[in-house]
Amino acid sequence: MYASGKYSTRGPALIPRMKTKHRIYYITLFSVVLLGLIATGMFQFWPHSIESTADWTLDKRSVHDAPLNHLPVSSPIPERGDLSCRMHTCFDVYRCGYNPKNRIKVYIYPLQRFVDELGVPISSIGLSREYNDLLSAISASDFYTDDVTRACLFIPSIDVLNQNSLRIRETAQALAILSRWDKGMNHLLFNMLPGGPPDYNTALDVPRDRALLAGGGFSTWTYRQGYDVSIPVYSPLSADVELPERQPGPRRYFILSSQTAIHREYRAELERLKEENGEALLLLDKCSNLSQGAASARKRCYKGQVYDYPQILQDSSFCVVLRGARLGQAALSDVLQAGCVPVILADSYILPFSEVLDWKRASVVIPEEKLSEMYTILKSIPHRQVEEMQRQARWFWEAYFSSMKAIGLTTLQIINDRIYPYAARTYEQWNNPPVVKWTSVNSPLFLPLIPPRAPGFTAVVLTYDRVESLFRVITEISKVPSLAKLLVVWNNQNKSPPEESLWPKISVPLKVVRTKENKLSNRFFPYDEIETEAVLAIDDDIIMLTSDELQFGYEVWREFPDRLVGYPGRLHLWDHEMGKWKYESEWTNEVSMVLTGAAFYHKYFNYLYTYKMPGDIKNWVDAHMNCEDIAMNFLVANITGKAPIKVTPRKKFKCPECTAIDGLSLDQTHMVERSECINKFASVFGTMPLKVVEHRADPVLYKDDFPEKLKSFPNIGSL
Repeated sequence: MYASGKYSTRGPALIPRMKTKHRIYYITLFSVVLLGLIATGMFQFWPHSIESTADWTLDKRSVHDAPLNHLPVSSPIPERGDLSCRMHTCFDVYRCGYNPKNRIKVYIYPLQRFVDELGVPISSIGLSREYNDLLSAISASDFYTDDVTRACLFIPSIDVLNQNSLRIRETAQALAILSRWDKGMNHLLFNMLPGGPPDYNTALDVPRDRALLAGGGFSTWTYRQGYDVSIPVYSPLSADVELPERQPGPRRYFILSSQTAIHREYRAELERLKEENGEALLLLDKCSNLSQGAASARKRCYKGQVYDYPQILQDSSFCVVLRGARLGQAALSDVLQAGCVPVILADSYILPFSEVLDWKRASVVIPEEKLSEMYTILKSIPHRQVEEMQRQARWFWEAYFSSMKAIGLTTLQIINDRIYPYAARTYEQWNNPPVVKWTSVNSPLFLPLIPPRAPGFTAVVLTYDRVESLFRVITEISKVPSLAKLLVVWNNQNKSPPEESLWPKISVPLKVVRTKENKLSNRFFPYDEIETEAVLAIDDDIIMLTSDELQFGYEVWREFPDRLVGYPGRLHLWDHEMGKWKYESEWTNEVSMVLTGAAFYHKYFNYLYTYKMPGDIKNWVDAHMNCEDIAMNFLVANITGKAPIKVTPRKKFKCPECTAIDGLSLDQTHMVERSECINKFASVFGTMPLKVVEHRADPVLYKDDFPEKLKSFPNIGSL
């Protein structure tokens, strides 16, 4: 108490008491500063959306409410357009800069109404519904920014989709006075209907300096490769008519033509084809007995019979898309939506998004002069390929054609990939439907030099009915230290797998997948359950491999993740007497294949085997119930240009308990078919990709006279 009292009596002497008026002043000043800091912090860090204020929907922002901008007659006019422009000459990539997301930022100019000195608008329609949808989609995307200083790409709010609605000179003047125009540098214009009568140029006639053009009717003469973007002509029917997806396969008609404004010479040729091939070809035209209007636009006729359009397109395998006055046709979008394979006859036409889309997978392009041969050309395409093309055509429409949003964002992604090529989408991401999950797997060609040991490998055991042998295999594999998961592919549709209680108890997850058909290719399907990079394919009768052999094989694969690493080796030889390839399984000094009855490989090759195997190899394997391992060896060698790696001295898989009935490879015709496989596959690949080597991989101390307990892999096994 005394100390406290002493301190209190000396306090005023050490700290002079502040006068009341000064105290109030400092308290007020401190409060103002504190409130300012709090307000600034809330503005900076409180969740808010600055960019969402620029909403491009007509409900909230109307052209009629936009400010009016008069264009003097003397306003500057941009240059016609530089055909030599490329990304490195007419685009300032440094404006885009580096950002962690590798994504360009796009600025949309505020809406304005441009009129000439007499008050006449530069466009007869103002802002179309399609262009409004396009701008709305971009403003709602991750590309958009309302900060003009951060923008890499600028999009005018001037609608030039349809040149027919524009006053060419005045539109060009409006572009030239945009605040950031700078001779069109880093500006993007969208146009779907270029040109006008009588010439119908294949690119927008509006002078545009160096601006990029996303155009809907480019020819090889007007398209600036790697600079412009070829886009589809949007079909209004996409939004108004819903066509349910139809399963690929044969249709009622083989060829169908539904365009109404076809040149008379082309129509005469189609009528001749109709006479030659009868009901296989349906030749439609506009209905002369119906009143003009929206309803008649959705009808087509043939000899008085009325068909619903575009629904009728789903009844044909192939649909003709001929050039009209313009190269780009909205009919292409309708055909793709119907899942009908487009037969495109438009010489010099740059197909939409052809920079990234592989149109060979979804269409047939025929020179106009070969229209008379169209039926013969299409008949030569295998049925299975037609089904794949039908499926791909529908997916192209869903992903890239179905809406103005899809068209706009695809265009921006293509430009984005040019600016950030190291983060660009791959061919597979652009062209493979989502069911093929390429994003979940990396190519082993681009893995680190040595993948980490920790994740381990997934063993995939293909089985049919050998339960006892299967359980022994599971038990043996479970002893391998690096095993992460065991996946059993049950290939018997007539018998259920054993009950869960009967399976061996192991320390890693065990999953059973039941297949719908008994196919050898099921062993190489990219199952979602495979989460590791490394896969061990193994048969249900391979009970002779030791845990040391398997662990060593995995260690070797880690050093060479792009190779097939296996045990028994095989060789292909050229038979000079027979003049063809021969399969050799006897003792040789060379190896060009390893059996996938027990082999390590990267799971990436499962995707390639299932979705990218050339020709009909996969179907041939399933039909013959043989040679899936040879097919995988061909595939990996063709991709990598490298030979497989044989590990350990084992040369044969011998199952003591298996009988000839059990073992597929013990059939008398097996060896003959194996030679046939090699010749078949070489023919499909168009080359012989298999590489021959004369070495194998063994543990360092394998043959050394050294205590077994000091060796890393003492139990390597016998031949």
